[in-house]
Amino acid sequence: MSTNAHVFDVTPDNFETEVLQASSQTPILIDFWATWCGPCKALGPLLEKLAAEYNGAFRLAKIDVDANQELAAMFGIRSVPTVALIQDGRPVDGFAGALPEGQLREFLSKHVEPASLIETPDDLDSDAPEGTTESAADAVQRIRAEMAARPDDESLKLDLALAQLRAGDFDAARAALDALPANLATDDRTARLRGQLQLAEALDDAPDADALRQRIEADPEDWSARDLLGVRLTLGDAPAEGLDQFLHILRHQRDWNEGLARQRLLAAFQILEDSALVGDYRRRMASILF
Repeated sequence: MSTNAHVFDVTPDNFETEVLQASSQTPILIDFWATWCGPCKALGPLLEKLAAEYNGAFRLAKIDVDANQELAAMFGIRSVPTVALIQDGRPVDGFAGALPEGQLREFLSKHVEPASLIETPDDLDSDAPEGTTESAADAVQRIRAEMAARPDDESLKLDLALAQLRAGDFDAARAALDALPANLATDDRTARLRGQLQLAEALDDAPDADALRQRIEADPEDWSARDLLGVRLTLGDAPAEGLDQFLHILRHQRDWNEGLARQRLLAAFQILEDSALVGDYRRRMASILF
């Protein structure tokens, strides 16, 4: 039995309460495993690590298929490891086989909001010299100087990308993100920063919200206007209304602009800190797509 508070063993006795009922409050990730399974020994510790890192954003249920054949049969398990994600009492996603950590994070990002997220751009000021207010351009120069002084501190590369985004230098921010080492490329902070970058880039020279609403009123199928309005509202003070615009596009024209509405929703889920809001709209998106 794991000592991780977010990991627990499942049997037929507690499956109903700890998995089905509990999944209405918190997503439950089920790891179907066996003692003789080599890949299970690689996947299990990674899942437990992520359960600890996500700190209660999801719970990891472990089911030994040999000891719980009834539960394995209920899910039609044919090989192990197999993973199933349960929300609101039903399976919503899953995979078979042992995935590497980067792909596990990508899988979770579709459904689960991490408990700890990247700092907002304003938090860059916390690293500025005491008693000063640092501009975005000054932050870029300061971080570059720190990188020269501490070349082995790879975390500064992520700080630089954030400062470049804050300064409006989107190309430089994207290049910095693409150049991150493997251990930072799959970091939750990186995922959120990519979401911020995608949405911020969309607003470069975009009309204001009133003008976009007028366009939609004149043509409800002006998907570009809906998209830009969704971005403005999501980054502003009405994120739910912004997400509604993306859902509207997804519901009526899901393939518009190579599925951009889905991409917008996933980016928004990365940056929004309201876990209840994100969970609600993840379920709405899933109901449209699946």
